[in-house]
Amino acid sequence: MTTYTARPVPPEVLKELRSADDAGRGTVPVTDEEGGAPLRCCLRRSAPGESVALVSYAPLRRWAAGTGADPGAYDEQGPVFIHADDCPGPEGDGLPFTGSHRVLRRYSAAGRILGGHLVTPEDSFASALGRAFADPEVALVHVRAVEYGCFLYEVRRPGDH
Repeated sequence: MTTYTARPVPPEVLKELRSADDAGRGTVPVTDEEGGAPLRCCLRRSAPGESVALVSYAPLRRWAAGTGADPGAYDEQGPVFIHADDCPGPEGDGLPFTGSHRVLRRYSAAGRILGGHLVTPEDSFASALGRAFADPEVALVHVRAVEYGCFLYEVRRPGDH
């Protein structure tokens, strides 16, 4: 069975987002009193009392800038939580945030949406990713929350960096 790994927001991008987000706004740190925010820097939920920031992030735009793709109208930005200060990143490999309904949004190497798939808690997340990558046109998959449509993380084909 193929192993898939969630890709957090890269450290160099986090550094930029902590200065100004992808909408050009400055970052405003807040103390997360309750905890539970899905952090895209370390791919875990925040603990009560952690300093976090809600920033605007354009994952497809940033991926396209590195690959030369032109996502056109599929270029979008949306809110993501990150640690307000440096973070060590994820503690391991794997697929976090899979216990709820999620959408797998597939993209081609040109940056175009090839389709989406709703994954329920009863589904095998790894199997759903396997079905997504069974299409040779799929270059990457965005995992998104159903409730708000927010980007959670990216998964690329195994072996792609």
